[in-house]
Amino acid sequence: MPAREMRMEMFLRALLKRDFSRAKGHLEKLQKMAGPDEWGRGYGKAINGFMSAIKDNDPNSLIVQLISEHDREKAEKLLEHFQGILEHEFRDEYEKGYYTAWVEFLKAYLSQKMLS
Repeated sequence: MPAREMRMEMFLRALLKRDFSRAKGHLEKLQKMAGPDEWGRGYGKAINGFMSAIKDNDPNSLIVQLISEHDREKAEKLLEHFQGILEHEFRDEYEKGYYTAWVEFLKAYLSQKMLS
């Protein structure tokens, strides 16, 4: 498993446990891996959004709904949708980074045993 995907899994697990100090450490490492360019900025925007929404327990947030519902089918459909978006040639680097973070997050989420 690539390093960034492994780190995303650790980030997800920390978020699921609501261990925000550990999640913040993983988030910082993920941002460093993503880099400072447009792609990295989009990726960083997404992962910061994941953490903020979970920390605030925002019921309107897609990520909070996913985690509270444990809906594997919904997560699989979202993964497919976001992977499809990444295939659009007209997407800029920022958007590609943003949706890559979603794809990696959803893959990590779907690999968790609690969803089996």
